[in-house]
Amino acid sequence: MKKSLIALLVLVQSAVAEPPTPNDQARFLAGLPQEGSPLAQLAMRGEFNSHAKELDAAWADAEERQLTPIRAWAPLGLPEAVSDTAPLLYVFSGPDFLHAHTFFPNASTYVLAAVEPVGLPPDVTKLSEGELGASLRNLRHSINASLSFSFFITADMKKDLQATKLTGTLPVLYVFLARCGCHIQNVENIWLDAEGKVLTDKETKTPGARITFLGTKGQPQTLYYFATNIASWSLKQDASFLRFCDGLGMMNGFTKSASYLMHLSEFTTIRDYLLTHCHTMTQDDSGIPWRDFPRDTWDVRAFGWYPGPIALFKQHYQPELAEYYRNNEVPAIPFGIGYQWRPKQSTLIYGVSKTMVRKAIPVVEEPAAQR
Repeated sequence: MKKSLIALLVLVQSAVAEPPTPNDQARFLAGLPQEGSPLAQLAMRGEFNSHAKELDAAWADAEERQLTPIRAWAPLGLPEAVSDTAPLLYVFSGPDFLHAHTFFPNASTYVLAAVEPVGLPPDVTKLSEGELGASLRNLRHSINASLSFSFFITADMKKDLQATKLTGTLPVLYVFLARCGCHIQNVENIWLDAEGKVLTDKETKTPGARITFLGTKGQPQTLYYFATNIASWSLKQDASFLRFCDGLGMMNGFTKSASYLMHLSEFTTIRDYLLTHCHTMTQDDSGIPWRDFPRDTWDVRAFGWYPGPIALFKQHYQPELAEYYRNNEVPAIPFGIGYQWRPKQSTLIYGVSKTMVRKAIPVVEEPAAQR
């Protein structure tokens, strides 16, 4: 009788237990404390403890070496962009919400665009013991490059994001949101139609994810990630991503470790879009070429130092930028950023548009009945 009663109580408790929310999943993947979480029992496994300890150590190092100095410096160095609540457009981003939020914590909306797949909202409860350990290891491997060098290694990330059942960029975004102190409210897979309208029940060529969350001050914010090719030829065939961005109105732009793609003729469309649709542009030297900022409509200045590109991209040396550093007293920055990630070797470029940017066109979701 007593055993039957205990079994009944266990069944009742299981029936009424709340399933883990996206925020619970994010805190688990981020290796954060699980007291009171529906995932607390799962966190008792050795795989989670190892994951949490390694992430704690990597995060502490990144905080001291880079993230805390950025937060202290950015309001002084980039005042127009950091204090602004306008949307932030981050192209060639991968799942790098971390640096977007660290530089621009007040943005109402973050729009990240890269070629890495979106994936599905992760659910760690569906992983076996072996799958959980392997998935957490791969997740750490993907994240460690960003924490150590400030950028993702594309080839490694592609392999890591496909190697286990925690696929796509969403698990990485979950970790960064949780570790940045944000509280996820809702996550959904979305798509864009040809006019840039958000669809939630019809797949198209432009998949994405929309995450609504509360920021560190309790303010509502939204993160969009789109898996899309923004080469000029691709945007000519399908401009849905640009049409979506049109609806955001005045934006701030950000990019780094962008493989110098906007130095190539194949990426002039997105380069010109940033220059005509963003109020500010923050980047390293791998973004818009220094010479391509039109000085009649942009005020541009630089920080740090310009040692030139790393060997892999040596063909993209910018003599005009080097001359600027030689002829001007350029303020230092207390952190590293981009491919030249070591302190005192990094280049940071900041441009502010002199022109007025048009008001936003509301982003409209197409009613289901009209799809």
